Amino acid sequence: MGDVIVAEDLEKRFGDFVAVNRVTFSVREGEVFGFLGPNGAGKTTTMRMIQCVSPKTSGRLEVFGMDVNTHPADIKCLIGVVPQETNLDPDFSVHENLMVYSRYFDIPPRTALETIGSLLDFVQLSERRDTSIEKLSGGMKRRLILARALINNPRLLILDEPTVGLDPQARHLIWDRLRALRSRGNTIVLTTHYMEEAAQLCDRIVIMDQGRILELGRPQDLVQKHAGVDIVEADNKPEVLACLGRMGAKYDVAGERVQVFTEKAREVTAALLQECSPIEVVARPAGLEDVFLKLTGRRLKE
Repeated sequence: MGDVIVAEDLEKRFGDFVAVNRVTFSVREGEVFGFLGPNGAGKTTTMRMIQCVSPKTSGRLEVFGMDVNTHPADIKCLIGVVPQETNLDPDFSVHENLMVYSRYFDIPPRTALETIGSLLDFVQLSERRDTSIEKLSGGMKRRLILARALINNPRLLILDEPTVGLDPQARHLIWDRLRALRSRGNTIVLTTHYMEEAAQLCDRIVIMDQGRILELGRPQDLVQKHAGVDIVEADNKPEVLACLGRMGAKYDVAGERVQVFTEKAREVTAALLQECSPIEVVARPAGLEDVFLKLTGRRLKE
């Protein structure tokens, strides 16, 4: 399988501000590729360059072998986009939103009708085809936007925070639809703030901060590299830190808690309880959120 997206030293500037700082990555055909990072990390700006709606400042960015600055129309015919905001037309029904959107791709009306029927079945909105947009729930609107993004049978699907604000049931339904698309061979690129979403869906991820890529790889590999197998959490007290120092354990201070990255959770837990009791100690498996916070920091970025 070849590369659908290739970026080398990709840069985006707004005046003196560098939003994307010489990033390099590639997206393989048929994979789900995720962008993670705090607000302002450069994720959405990168996605907008891939979508050909924001020109790159410098570097190389090709989609299906075509430069985004010189072949935007050709690229747009091959992609579908699920934006972060809900931008359905409130004056039209569910079916009418899809029919109007199909005209942007010059899809013949008869073909559009057949495609829309299949897509409404796919996102479980067939019974809502004549419903006005204002009467849809948030989850229904996100599913309709996904159907809209698929109207032109795209080879590449780009999703910016596809499940933002959804309840768990709606989120899992979107995940199920995305897995079905991947099984059909679609290439999917997404941004998300949900670590579980990235771990569940993505074959590979990049973690970005301040316009740079900090890490790239498979979620499970990044967890193993930066957080290990298990994490032991305890109260941030002098006696706890002293005990960890004697054990030679690696730890991070996270406010009122101390986190120990270890492959020997039982031994660390037993030692802390024996030497520092009474304290609260919790052992749990390491996860992608631990990697994210370790690489990008815990300070709120806005």
